[in-house]
Parts: sequence; structure tokens; C-alpha cells
Amino acid sequence: MQIRSRWLVEPEAGHRVWLGGVGVDFRIPGELTGGALSIVEHPVLPRTLVPPHVHGSEDELSIVLEGRFGVRIGDEIFEAGPGSYVYKPRAVPHAFWNATNEPARLIEIIWPAGFERFFDELAVAYDDGQGVPAPDLVGDLARRYDVEFLMDWAPELEARFGVSLIHQGGR
Repeated sequence: MQIRSRWLVEPEAGHRVWLGGVGVDFRIPGELTGGALSIVEHPVLPRTLVPPHVHGSEDELSIVLEGRFGVRIGDEIFEAGPGSYVYKPRAVPHAFWNATNEPARLIEIIWPAGFERFFDELAVAYDDGQGVPAPDLVGDLARRYDVEFLMDWAPELEARFGVSLIHQGGR
């Protein structure tokens, strides 16, 4: 594809990686914004749970484009549909999931930029969606990117909403 402008991101521009049921479409890299923010798009397969986690260094804002997402931020659980904005501040644990039988999609604005590189590195560990990454490799990435996974939430969310963690969801 020919790039018409460095300021225009066309719908199919950038690259995509798969993380076991959740895609990451890279839209606005941190390098373009001087590190201020980055933007990725997440297509999420049906019945998929993104592992509960907490960021130490960045905030996130999700904008739901398609489908419905379940969300847990701290102790609050709610559902977000198309047009909803979901703010996930740093240092507050959160998770989101697609508990429907249809694909869902959201845009994620991350600031400051940098965490988007975590997805690229994790995709290598997943072999671009085909395998299950080694826990020690994921742990190393989590430490380097200042994110902590809170797996004690996962069984409750899986049972309550009929979802599976991304490494079990496939592509």
C-alpha cells in the first residue's frame, strides 16, 4: 500500500498482531506523537477475557466501536457498548472481555506512549497468536513494561461471564 501522508492513517494501515483472541492493530505510534500517546485498535473475539492487570506507568482510554464489552475497574463491574468511553487510570486494576457470541472492537489511547511495544514483544512470545507464551517470558515483559497481571480475578470473571483468558481463546 502506498502511504499518502505521514499524517493520515488509513483503515488498513499499520500492522496487526494476535494475542490469543485479541488483536492489536497499531494505528498511531508513540514516535509520531513525541512519546505523548499511542493509539491501538483491539478486535476481540467472542467469549474472550483480557487478563486482569494494572499499569504502573500509563493511563488508558478505550472507545467502544463495535459490540459490547464487560469491564472491571477496581471493584466496579459494568458493560460498555458502541460509543462508550472507558477510562482506566494507572495504578487501578482492570480487565475487559467480550461475553457475546459476536466479535467486538475498541480503540485504545495509551499515554504516555511506550506500552504499545509490549504488544509487539508479547506477539513474538505467542508466535503471532499461534502458541501459548512461556510464563517466565510474560513475567519478564510485565516487569520491563511496569504491568502486573492479577490472575486471582480471572476464575471469577470466566465463571460469571462465560469467557476464557486470551491464551485459551485462540485466533
